[in-house]
Amino acid sequence: MKIRKMNLFKKGFNTGMHKMVASGLLLGSCLLSGMELRKTAPDTGKDWPAYGGNKAGNRHSPLTRINTENVRNLQVAWQYDASEKSDPNDPARKRGRAIQCQPIVVNGILYGTTPELKLFALKAGTGEQLWKFEPSKNDRLNSNRGVMYWENGNEKRILYTVGSSLYAVNAKSGQIVSSFGTDGRVDLHEGLQTNLDHDVSKLSVTATSPGIIYRNTVVMGSSVSESGDAAPGHVRAFDVVTGKLKWVFHTIPQPGELGYDTWPKDAYKKIGATNNWSGLSLDEKRGVVYFGTGSPASDFYGGDRQGANLFANCILALEAETGKMRWYYQTIHHDLWDRDHPSPPNLITLKRNGKTVDAVVQATKDGLVYVLDRDKGTSLFPVEERKVPTNGLPGEHPYPTQKYPLKPLPLNRQVYTEADITDLSPEAHAYVKERFLKLKTDNKFAPPNTTGTLLFGYSGGAEWGGNAIDPQGILYQNVNEDPWELVMTERASLTTQKNPVTAGNALYIANCAACHGQDRKGSGPELPGLVDIGKKRSAEEIKTLLKTGSGRMPSFQHLSEKDRDAIVAFLLNRETGPATVASAPAPAAANPGGFPYVPAYVSKVWQRFTDQDGYPGIKPPWGTLNAIDLNTGEYLWRVPLGEYPELTKKGIPITGTDSYGGPLSTAGGLVFIAGTRDEKIRAFDKKTGKVVWEYQLPAGGFATPITYEIDGKQYVVIAAGGGRGQKIGGNYIAFTLK
Repeated sequence: MKIRKMNLFKKGFNTGMHKMVASGLLLGSCLLSGMELRKTAPDTGKDWPAYGGNKAGNRHSPLTRINTENVRNLQVAWQYDASEKSDPNDPARKRGRAIQCQPIVVNGILYGTTPELKLFALKAGTGEQLWKFEPSKNDRLNSNRGVMYWENGNEKRILYTVGSSLYAVNAKSGQIVSSFGTDGRVDLHEGLQTNLDHDVSKLSVTATSPGIIYRNTVVMGSSVSESGDAAPGHVRAFDVVTGKLKWVFHTIPQPGELGYDTWPKDAYKKIGATNNWSGLSLDEKRGVVYFGTGSPASDFYGGDRQGANLFANCILALEAETGKMRWYYQTIHHDLWDRDHPSPPNLITLKRNGKTVDAVVQATKDGLVYVLDRDKGTSLFPVEERKVPTNGLPGEHPYPTQKYPLKPLPLNRQVYTEADITDLSPEAHAYVKERFLKLKTDNKFAPPNTTGTLLFGYSGGAEWGGNAIDPQGILYQNVNEDPWELVMTERASLTTQKNPVTAGNALYIANCAACHGQDRKGSGPELPGLVDIGKKRSAEEIKTLLKTGSGRMPSFQHLSEKDRDAIVAFLLNRETGPATVASAPAPAAANPGGFPYVPAYVSKVWQRFTDQDGYPGIKPPWGTLNAIDLNTGEYLWRVPLGEYPELTKKGIPITGTDSYGGPLSTAGGLVFIAGTRDEKIRAFDKKTGKVVWEYQLPAGGFATPITYEIDGKQYVVIAAGGGRGQKIGGNYIAFTLK
């Protein structure tokens, strides 16, 4: 594979930085229990004891037995088949499910989850199953990316989430720890109800990424809806021993709290999300957790949330035992583009201006890399705050400035120009150009509108797989270059009956259109189209999904059964007659302060911008792996990641593909990564970016690999779970040297 030099960024590209003032705030505190917990296994590299390899989230191993000299001799050591036959009587579980889990290894035992979110323990050297735990069938099946380990003497526990339940399971026996919470589990709705007029208990609250444990405190983020029915995204801490709530950090500030004046007066009562769904990192010496937050609900329209909107789109540092804020750094003000922080920050020590500095590193959906001082929250590289367009939709209040980091340069293109139109074929170029000219968008912060915009930042730059950083301060990041088309539409007016719609259509617009589009066309596996949903699912299956949710789709238990039935009838084209004012939710303007929040504008079209054959409508590379020296902010190399074999056979240079799952760095001079559409796992030489080993998986490895050592042998394991519109798999596959 040819290494592409770093002549990849256009002259005049807008970059820059702005420093936020750090401040502290005590939102909750509690006494520690008298129990002093010793640390888990030391970071010798023999284990992989936490999500990300260690609590700093480095995804780096000091092991060297597998290295650039012998990696070509890797072979399969064992496979564990985690796939299971779903209960045929449960419509929500009938179809195959993928695996996104990055397992952990502690004292030679590997812990992971199945597609049905059962928890298992294996002998890490052989793949032999020791036990399997089955959660309640009443829990919804969400994506799960990892589990947590805690021990105190002989007591060892695995904590992990299924739906809205945080479970504690005995790590030795696989039995539930009944003394934790209520019969072994904690409801993740706990701590969200404070000062709200509406009931949050039936709103969708899950956790795709694991929390993080400091002593006897587990700090949890959450995944919630991205529409007007979103639950609050507050970060909370629970006692590992008892399950009792310890503290709550309000990500949308309430009266008297710092940041309250960056929102309308009663925004916290109806606006949800602003959540940490991507996971957290921990500095155990400082006792501080670091994490990023996402955008407020609903995506793409913020007419009812004028202001900068703290603490949305922020990197935050909180004291793990009290929830007291050390500092914050906002990367997007008043987000209108769904530019969440997609992965846990990475903690590393760098050399800057002759000094050693402890840093926190956060990569973003729009391909930026922020490098902040771990104690102050100030940037180690220059950032400019620049004026941006403010011509938003009626009622909108776009923020007048946004951040542009100067170093490191962005990981991917930021604005889609005519020069970027695909040249895959003359036909593809002509097809894309015709649409491009109607949607041309000159600024990455152009507010959404009803004629349409083209933007980067939904499915990359960086994604949930995170990045790896080695002790030398070299960051390895996989990146997606994937433009999306967004067209907004005014929500159907029901009070005047100007545009009569059926009751089910009105409910769909209010609850579903933000993701699937008002036209129901969706966009690929992330946001599937619903136009022909009746050919794939029965009315009962759709109704069950609306009640339970599945994967990224939230549950809609807050809706009445009558309303869910109306949505089902609409999706199956079985409705007759127009809506009446009384039968459908009122527009936002007629429902001030109400919940669910119903935005005045929703997405009509929200889809990938592709050519006529479904390939990205932009010149390659479409996916890359990057190496950046964070001591200097300079790129070392950048190479395509993944390929479309059918295009390679035609003589087209390797294009790269989008990737989901992150890299693993090792002291053996290697970067392992899967996650590509071609369903391969690869090893790259850290110095050159050259592929030195690859293996064709039985299904896509849309997860992050791990490595560990057992009896003098080093292993690399990946979950080959498939999915993302491709075939489903169910295997964990371990590799070792011949």
